[in-house]
Amino acid sequence: MKRPKIERFLTIGTVAAIFIAWILLTTVGGVKELFIPSPKSVWQAFIDTFRDGYKGSTLLQHIGTSLKRLVIAYLLVVVTAVPLGLLSGYNSKIRAILEPIIEFYRPLPPLAYYTILVLWMGIDEGSKLALLYLAGFAPVYISCVAGVVRIKEDYIYGAQTLGATKRQIFFYVIFPAALTDVFTGLRTALGVEYTTLVAAEMVAATAGIGWMVLDASNYLRSDVVFMGVIIMGITGILLDKLIQLIEKKIVHWKGRA
Repeated sequence: MKRPKIERFLTIGTVAAIFIAWILLTTVGGVKELFIPSPKSVWQAFIDTFRDGYKGSTLLQHIGTSLKRLVIAYLLVVVTAVPLGLLSGYNSKIRAILEPIIEFYRPLPPLAYYTILVLWMGIDEGSKLALLYLAGFAPVYISCVAGVVRIKEDYIYGAQTLGATKRQIFFYVIFPAALTDVFTGLRTALGVEYTTLVAAEMVAATAGIGWMVLDASNYLRSDVVFMGVIIMGITGILLDKLIQLIEKKIVHWKGRA
């Protein structure tokens, strides 16, 4: 019973230690503001950007633009990668068709094929969404395949013995058993998409939290850069917590003996 309280204390202590180290580095450590801005400077940058905006857009508009791109691409991943991954894990022929394509592009850095997407789809939102989609598709697909493949054959044989059809086995045995791996892939994909977001907003973007960080770095506005990175980190944590909450509601048996 005491363990969760200890872990919570350690988490808070870690965050506090980082914040204190940050203050000490920028006050008595002699680190220049250009390299590590003080918490006060970052907070002031947040207030100024929230009040006056940045390059024609408010802070909320920058955040909203990035989240819109992220959420649209993420939902597309959910409705395509999950069923394809589950079917590929269940059917080796489907896996043989899809796996070479995914294994080929999965290790490639996003910028390597972003230029191709821009050539094919232009510099508007389509290429950005496609880049985020491709970045998130692979981890979800692989997790779903792994979740199905590692299911014990006894479960399937038992269902067949009871007269279950292939459709029933898929929906009532395989799908529930693979849900834990599915959500692991969804959480991983969210992180991968968020890290790709900056790359997606490098070309012909005029708004977005990633674009704001990149633009501020060009003018050596380290206070805005730190502010943007912190906002991205916080929103990323909140989105991940939302997925964990959904997982807890759906996979309510997880962790139970």
